Amino acid sequence: MRSRPFLLCAIAFFPLCALTSRTCAQTGAPTGKGQNPSSQTSPANSAKANTPAKQPSPEQELQLAIGNAGNDRAALVRNLEAFLANHPDSSQRPQIYRALVEASMQLRDTARATEYAERIVALRPDDISITILAIQLLEQNGDETGLRRAVNYATRVLDFVERSSPEEKSPRVSQEEWAAQKKRDRASVLSMRGRLEVKLKDRTAAQKDFAASYAILPSAAAAEQLGELAELRKDLNAAIQQYAKAFALADATAGGASRREIRQKLGNVWRLAHGSDIGLGEYLLLTFDEVSRASSAGRTKKNAEAREVSEFTLRKAPDGAPFPLKDTKGRVLVVNFWATWCGPCHALEPIFARVAAEFQGMEDVLFLSADCDEDESLVASYLTAARPRTTVVFADGLDRLFRVDAFPTVIVLDRQGKIAYRSDGFDPDAFEEDLAAAVNRVRTADNAKP
Repeated sequence: MRSRPFLLCAIAFFPLCALTSRTCAQTGAPTGKGQNPSSQTSPANSAKANTPAKQPSPEQELQLAIGNAGNDRAALVRNLEAFLANHPDSSQRPQIYRALVEASMQLRDTARATEYAERIVALRPDDISITILAIQLLEQNGDETGLRRAVNYATRVLDFVERSSPEEKSPRVSQEEWAAQKKRDRASVLSMRGRLEVKLKDRTAAQKDFAASYAILPSAAAAEQLGELAELRKDLNAAIQQYAKAFALADATAGGASRREIRQKLGNVWRLAHGSDIGLGEYLLLTFDEVSRASSAGRTKKNAEAREVSEFTLRKAPDGAPFPLKDTKGRVLVVNFWATWCGPCHALEPIFARVAAEFQGMEDVLFLSADCDEDESLVASYLTAARPRTTVVFADGLDRLFRVDAFPTVIVLDRQGKIAYRSDGFDPDAFEEDLAAAVNRVRTADNAKP
């Protein structure tokens, strides 16, 4: 069992489509070659014509709900919820809930994603990956009742890990690898539960869980949390000891605990205890700070503190001129996330440009093409050759905000910054009409508001 964050990678609505796709073959059959059905009327045919149309089966209704949504995640959520309202006891509820979780996360609707994740947990309590996701979503929401449920879920996951036995492992995994993974899982779940207990201000339980996690597998994150708990209870010597351990364990090249932050915490409690930095190894630490600042400068995530679109400042491609999005409030924003290496992105660009041209001159709509290349040096030559007709910017973390992990992805935001339309990939035959309709729908709805 791997208790890694966001195991939802394997959760998608594609299994749902696969389960319902067999109904596609029942949607119709071709007539015989050269036949004209209207010209061959018989009493039998007349009787059939007067027979009421057969109601679609639940399976067919579900297929229609998925098919009618196309690539629009907001429409998929509406259609699946309407299906569940009509068929609350459907045998495919777990798959439908998974589809709703994924779509809701892509729409940044954490509350809805949490609701359906917990429904899956209720139906399938042994589904550990979705249980971990439910814990993470509840931790994001942060309300006390949800955090307490998350603690219970974490306890359930921990019990599952501790009950696991070598007989359950894959034959391709050695006994040593299995044992090491089990240690990592136990330590990870204990730390996860400890974080929840800190938020609930149950510091005694949190201390116990972080100490147990550290004892199983020493980590900078657990030691840092133990240092913070010691500092809160005014035990400066214990805080110094734990921060020192965290500092020693932190990997400056990894994405885990920050050595720089740990050094600051360590220096603070040392001064509180001793009155100065003498004895702390000042020269070594200050030298490390200088190296850390130099090495971290290139790895700093752009717009790391931004939480809303209007807080982002992007750069125009390829010259890098600042392109702040602070004025997007009150406007409809349409963003195409793409990359130079993505073939479908090349095919989408002229279609996207045609839709943008339909709204040219309308000040309340802004179309952007956001490049997501890791190697930005590729962009200038590509733009010279392709000459896109929409404004091109570097994504600069906007793709991170919307969890864009496939290209192309097109998102329409309403005037309040909410996702009104999202297409991961596109249908060349329908995309232009669908996107234009989505933009018009948002503009009309917003203009109708008082």
